[in-house]
Amino acid sequence: MMNGVSVIDADGHVLETDAELEQYFEGSYRGHKRSGVFSIFPSLDGWPRGFVRGLEKINRTGADNWIQFIEGSKIDAAVLYPTAGLSLGLIQDPDWACVVARTYNNWLHDRYCKIDPRLKGVALLPVHDPQEAAMELRHAVKEQGMVAGLLPAVTMLNKGYGHRDFHPIYKEAQELNVPLTVHGAVSRGLGFDFLQTMSMIHTLEHPIAQMIQLTSIVLDGVFDLFPKLRIGFLEAGAGWIPYMMDRLDEKFHIDRKRKHFPLSKRPSTQRSCFSPPGVWSS
Repeated sequence: MMNGVSVIDADGHVLETDAELEQYFEGSYRGHKRSGVFSIFPSLDGWPRGFVRGLEKINRTGADNWIQFIEGSKIDAAVLYPTAGLSLGLIQDPDWACVVARTYNNWLHDRYCKIDPRLKGVALLPVHDPQEAAMELRHAVKEQGMVAGLLPAVTMLNKGYGHRDFHPIYKEAQELNVPLTVHGAVSRGLGFDFLQTMSMIHTLEHPIAQMIQLTSIVLDGVFDLFPKLRIGFLEAGAGWIPYMMDRLDEKFHIDRKRKHFPLSKRPSTQRSCFSPPGVWSS
């Protein structure tokens, strides 16, 4: 608490490992061990992120390390996101996505949230099956104390998050009064796979993916249908939001005469879009 204001790290990360995650499988996968060849999560984009020349990568994101950071920084809490798990949307098998999301959430709850209430978990949601994702969100919030649900910014589903198929997730989040978050990291399918360095890819992968999802969510009228819904866009900065407000307003003026255009008024004037509750970015 600083000057009477709570201060949190709103986008902290953990480094989940296969060896730890496989201890948290449920159902028929309980006790299952990997063959050692394949990883639980797909690669984010094919780049060797864990191997950087001249930099020793050590897992400094355990609960003890986060507690030390919170106390040393004199902040109140840290909201924790996955690292490898940001690629959940690349999983092709919906059933496996559900298994993996529950496994990760079990691991995060046991290894972090249970250790210290200042460590706030964000639940992975298997968006491949929105009904299951809604149930997973309820389980994570009600049973595990998670504070939000994560929508992977890039998926292989060939539809944006404005699509009506995702409405069960929004309905559940609104009823639970918890935010959803869109977090980038994956660059597949965004049109710049030809770029030749990781720095080029990393420059674009977070904002471009989130611009796509924001456009889908806003112009498909999600906030008209779910006026109390809150969605955060993480790790892409905030400077792109005013630009997108202008772009979305322009399209509203052009398209509003279409018979089934879903928005009731300009995006930038909708309280539910660009002021709480609604969209925020970090």
